[in-house]
Formats: sequence, structure tokens, C-alpha cells
Amino acid sequence: MRSGAGDARLLPWAGEDGKPCYLLTDGDGPLARAADAAEAVQLSMAVGLLRHADGLLADERASSVQLRYLLARMCESLRDVHRVAESRGARLDGTGRD
Repeated sequence: MRSGAGDARLLPWAGEDGKPCYLLTDGDGPLARAADAAEAVQLSMAVGLLRHADGLLADERASSVQLRYLLARMCESLRDVHRVAESRGARLDGTGRD
């Protein structure tokens, strides 16, 4: 997707009904900076979740409820990280498409 203003950037959040949100941008502006900040938070949270998972998986006393909760949060985080990777990959290859 191309525009005179720049490329269509996949944003790190979903719109209504979970549909992807795009921003037509040249990479600068308040919404682009908000997206950059949201991506940074999502990636940081994924790192923290991985550290928590390492500890919980090493604990033989971890309950199935704890492990299921961890798995649910990891699925959410993996979706976020995947969206960030798609968005950044599209911007790197210059297609502007995801």
C-alpha cells in the first residue's frame, strides 16, 4: 500500500473486531511516535514475561492454573511481538505492506 504521504504502517494495536490498523505516514508525527512507544512497551513486556516463564517453569511446585495463566499471557505477548515484527519488516523492505 503506497501513499503520497509515505507508506502504510501496521500499528501495534488492533481496531474494531481485532482488525489491523494502519497509519499512512512518512514515519514522523505524534501517532507514529505513539506507535513506537507502544511497540517498545510490548517488546519490554515480552522480555519480562520470558523471565517470569523461566522462573515458573523451573519451579516444580508450579500449579496447572499458574502454567495456564502464563501460557495465556505468552500467547497475547507473542501476538503483539509478531505484529511488531510484521510492521518493522514491511518498513525495512520498503513495501509498506503487511
